[in-house]
This record gives sequence, C-alpha cells and structure tokens, in this order.
Amino acid sequence: MRLLLTVAAALWGTGTGLLLPRAAHRLAVDSGKPWNDRCPAAHPITGVFGGWLGRAQCRAGAPAGPCGPYGPSTLAVTAATTLVCTTLAAATGPHPETVVWLLATPVAVLLSLIDHRVHRLPDVLTLPLAFALAALLGLAALSPTAAGSWPTSLLGALTMGAAYLLLFLINPDGMGFGDVKLALALGLPLGWYGWPTLLTGALSGLLYGTLYGLTLVALRRADRRAAIPLGPFMVGGAFTGMVVGAVTA
Repeated sequence: MRLLLTVAAALWGTGTGLLLPRAAHRLAVDSGKPWNDRCPAAHPITGVFGGWLGRAQCRAGAPAGPCGPYGPSTLAVTAATTLVCTTLAAATGPHPETVVWLLATPVAVLLSLIDHRVHRLPDVLTLPLAFALAALLGLAALSPTAAGSWPTSLLGALTMGAAYLLLFLINPDGMGFGDVKLALALGLPLGWYGWPTLLTGALSGLLYGTLYGLTLVALRRADRRAAIPLGPFMVGGAFTGMVVGAVTA
C-alpha cells in the first residue's frame, strides 16, 4: 500500500510540477501590479482557464519560430515537486493527512518560486492555503487512522503566526507581512504532529535562511542588510519538520 501511494505521489508531483513554471511567471509581479498575461517576448498567454493552466512554453513566436520556454526551469521545478511529494508520501504512509500534504505541496512550491523571484508572497495563495489546510485537516482528523491532532494543528498555526508577527514587528525591514501569513499556514501541518515537530520545522526554516544569507555575504554577493526571500526557507524548514514528525508519529 505504501509503495502504491508513493508511486501515485510521484506521478502527482510530476504532473503538477510541470504546470508550476507558468503560474510562477504569471504571479511573480510586484505588489499592486496585474498578473502577467504575456510571455517575456510580449506574446499573449492563452489556454485553459484563461491561460492559467498549461506548460510555460510560448508557441506564438516570430516567423523564425516560437520564443520558447519562460519562467523558472521546468525540469528543476518538476523534479523538486516530485521529490517533495514522494518523500512526504513515503514518510507519512496510508493516512488521511497524506492527501492533504500532496494537495498543499504544489502551492507551497509555487509560493517559494514567487518569493524567490520577486520577494513577495501573494495573499491569493497564502490565505487560501491556510484556510484549506485547516479545513482539510479537520476532515482528516475524523478518520480513525489519522496520525495527528487537529486542535494542536490549529494552536500550532496560531503560535507560529504569532512568533513571526513578533519578528515582523521587531524588524519589519528584514521580514515581510507575507511571511507572517505563510507561517500561519505552515504551522498547521507542523502542529498536526505536535509541539516538537512545530519547533523543529520553525527553527529549521530560520536556520536555512540564516545560512543562505551568511553564504551570500561570504561570497560578497550581498551585504548584511540585504533582504532575502524567507518563503523558500520557511517551506524547506516545514518540509524537514513534517518528514521528521511523520516518521516518528
């Protein structure tokens, strides 16, 4: 059963990962600007659901041919999404929360891509992710095979959100309010497995971000006051905590 679940998770990660570069390109805009509706060569993006679904591959092109792919590397994004989905499924096993993790993973990866490109975490993704996780985990908790606690999940979200809000108030130049909203969402799956998992995931995210910043400074690619996107590292820390929590649950 676990093997079939892992294979299904890999297929899900691959399928969704192929679609993320286009969505990342469309959503990676500065605050107040409309979503991108054209490729970098200014050709209109068309397709299913107003052009939101599909590969990040422009076929319009000049007479010489299509202008090619756009957005983040499709291969890298697909590989990362597949790896995360596969690992979470293998670690969690046949429990109802596995479905929740698989549904949330593409959104978390998409948020990481957007934050990396424009240092922004759109409300259209962070807030729905938090509400969806809370609702889906509530449904998962109704199953006798659930391996976590919904009340602790909710408390974890509030705790992690409050901690990041405090950090934001202390140093608003070093952290965006989008990070606070993302922390609220990530606290749900971490809290599902208990307080040690929440602490592991939260501290891992801060550690990854700190190491990245120090590396940039050491390589002289940034100074100590340079802002870095925390979203990818918060997601990476949550992934670490979830894997540890699922294995030890």
